[in-house]
Amino acid sequence: MGTCRAQRAYRFRFYPTPGQENLLRRTLGCVRLVYNKALALRSETWTREQRNVSYRDTGKALTGWKKSEGLAFLNDVSCVPLQQALRHLQTAYSSFFNHTGDFPAFKRKAHGGSATFTRYAFTWDGCKRHLKLAKMKEPLRVIWSRTLPVKAVPSSVTISLDAAGRWHVGILVEEHVKPIPRTDTRIGVDMGVDSFAALSDGEKIPNPRFRKRNAKRLGKAQRNLARKQKGSRNYEKARLKVARIQAQGADRRKDFLHKLSTRIIRENQTVVLEDLAVRNMCREAAPKEGRARPGRYLPNGRAAKRGLNRSITDAGWRMFRTMLEYKAAWYGRQLIVIDRWYPSSQICSHCGKNNGKKPLNVRAWTCPYCHTTHDRDVNAAKNILAAGLAVNVCGDGRKHHNN
Repeated sequence: MGTCRAQRAYRFRFYPTPGQENLLRRTLGCVRLVYNKALALRSETWTREQRNVSYRDTGKALTGWKKSEGLAFLNDVSCVPLQQALRHLQTAYSSFFNHTGDFPAFKRKAHGGSATFTRYAFTWDGCKRHLKLAKMKEPLRVIWSRTLPVKAVPSSVTISLDAAGRWHVGILVEEHVKPIPRTDTRIGVDMGVDSFAALSDGEKIPNPRFRKRNAKRLGKAQRNLARKQKGSRNYEKARLKVARIQAQGADRRKDFLHKLSTRIIRENQTVVLEDLAVRNMCREAAPKEGRARPGRYLPNGRAAKRGLNRSITDAGWRMFRTMLEYKAAWYGRQLIVIDRWYPSSQICSHCGKNNGKKPLNVRAWTCPYCHTTHDRDVNAAKNILAAGLAVNVCGDGRKHHNN
């Protein structure tokens, strides 16, 4: 069993000195400015002249901006993060035209920011674990909460500041990931809101509902923020408090998803999921004529339950699937994604008969053909597993990742 070469990013908290923070904040501001100016240039040129602006054109524009009198401060920071901002914009455009991402949006200061330093813009001492960025006199004070691979040589370093005011450094290294031993276990996973997931072996994963845990604290902090005058110091303090509460929920959600996805990948050789369209399920359609209070609608026109959008986004289904995808590739597992329109909750997993649609409040039902009583979610997970194995054997064009 061979190893898999993979690029992995290790993320750490760090606490900059006042001088380092001043330089880093100026760097983030310059990166944001260059990104937004390049995006505006590309958008305006297309609107005015119907002409595409390439990555090389934005590079030439960056050189001109540095020479202009009003933007001479761009020379005070490292040029590498500025050039990388143009690369990230080019990547965003490519993702948009390949239908794998949204159209690039302008960056906002309140969201924090990030800056990427390539190999020639930082100094790394693996023995002492010292990381020093360009134009800095001393290394960053990083909290090494994890161990890096032996003799790891970072290919790039990304400095980020989140909305809660926390500094993080992401170190990208290439390492050999050893696949875990093979197993004969296969599992189907049915994602839900009442339970986060139901497995085909009968296990139900409870939904942690991280947003609900902080609902009272967050509501109080947001009401306090609404009473502050924008631009004042008290407004900034209240905004940071709101951001910290939201960041706490996001960290808890990510930790839960990492632990669950790792457990499922380690215990099962084959994992089968549904291809859920999370964006469509959370989309708010135009209100019907005559409605006093516009409601939310699912893609098929049925009105969604109030609060369902928040429950779906709080669960983190898309993040969970992404984690399963790259972990399956690392550890030699197989991930199969079946068609989203497969009627997993309508078919009896015992006799295979389709019993038609059932309201969401029906959590258990009895098949009128074989008289087997089913839990709605577990039955759906069993059908998802059977459909995924059929996809793997027949190869009928549905998405699958075979590693």
